[in-house]
Amino acid sequence: MSYVAPELAAPVQAFATSLGIGLLIGMERERRVDSAAGLRTYALVCMLGCLFALLTEKTGGPWALIAGLVVVALAMVASNFSSRQEEQYRGFTSEAAIIVTYGLGAAVWFGYSTLAVMIAITTTILLYFKAELRRISERMTAKDINSMLQFAVLSLVILPILPNADFGPYNAINPRQVWWMVVLISGLALGGYMALRMIGARHGATLLGIFGGLASSTATTMMFSRHANSHADLVRMSALVILIANVMVMIRLGLVSGVVAPQLIVPIATVFACGILPGVVMALYGWKILSAAGDLPMPEVKNPTELRTAISFGLLYGIVLLASAWLQDIAGNKGLYIVAIASGLTDADASVLSTLRLFNLELVSQGEAVIAVTLALGANLLFKIGLVISIGGGKLARHALPGLIAIGGGMAAGLLLV
Repeated sequence: MSYVAPELAAPVQAFATSLGIGLLIGMERERRVDSAAGLRTYALVCMLGCLFALLTEKTGGPWALIAGLVVVALAMVASNFSSRQEEQYRGFTSEAAIIVTYGLGAAVWFGYSTLAVMIAITTTILLYFKAELRRISERMTAKDINSMLQFAVLSLVILPILPNADFGPYNAINPRQVWWMVVLISGLALGGYMALRMIGARHGATLLGIFGGLASSTATTMMFSRHANSHADLVRMSALVILIANVMVMIRLGLVSGVVAPQLIVPIATVFACGILPGVVMALYGWKILSAAGDLPMPEVKNPTELRTAISFGLLYGIVLLASAWLQDIAGNKGLYIVAIASGLTDADASVLSTLRLFNLELVSQGEAVIAVTLALGANLLFKIGLVISIGGGKLARHALPGLIAIGGGMAAGLLLV
């Protein structure tokens, strides 16, 4: 039984939501001794925004909402001026948060409650992690900022202007789809690259293996093969980093496959899971040496968002698409598998994505696509085994190869299950 009149139910809910948003942001500000306002102020400001939005709706013009904003702004200016007179200037963070809180209260009244709550949570997170964000900012280099700006160009400038239509033989090339793959792979690599930059080398093999696999498993394998060759006491640690990085490749490409070709997620996940499981078991077997880890070198990963790198990947992806479609047409399955193996040796991403694209175009069947994806990863794994043997030497090979071979054997067994 409701105790609120029907005509008041929606307004009461809106004001209650505004109160909750204000309390959420205000609770974080209350714990800051240098904050311009606290718990009650933010709650009142958010409800004030909701109230003035109500008045704006009733009067039919924006003036009430604008007047409320002006009143809040003048109150903040007066408070900040008083603080400066006392030589206690606090900055503008709290004032900006108050403006956001006022706007969120108005957004709630206009029917954007869910969005307002999401923004309120994001705002609180930004306010709460002040020290952590400052440390991240201080550790960022010009190269890091350049990488993020270049990724913004790849995803927000180039991608939207490309035509979304099929071109070329077999209609295999769609410029926007090709570039979307570039953005997807570059974004994952950028995330791994930035994580490596943030965690540094002191946090151990596990994180270096995880984020190294996201950024570039080939670069990670090569780097730690060299490291093992130069530092005999860290051979087992380098082997563990390499193993984890190659497990992450399957996890990363499994997630990408789920986005690009959802219909293939079950068979591909089955194959990858059969490879991941023995890899994880072998990694756990080497877990006992983690406590003995010293500072490890950072993998020398190239900027994944550099325009030249992105264009090179896009061209490679397009070439593999055309070659796969052509050989599939003239040689059937054998042509597709040959391209998967050849291209997978140097770049598993391009090979896997081209196969998924051909499947979406209905040029290959589900079974053929899964086999081609598995062959591409298997070929890439063989290439890395070659790096381990040729660069790392016999000691590293004895520790790293059992895990890498277990991954390949697991994928082969998984292929028999689908």
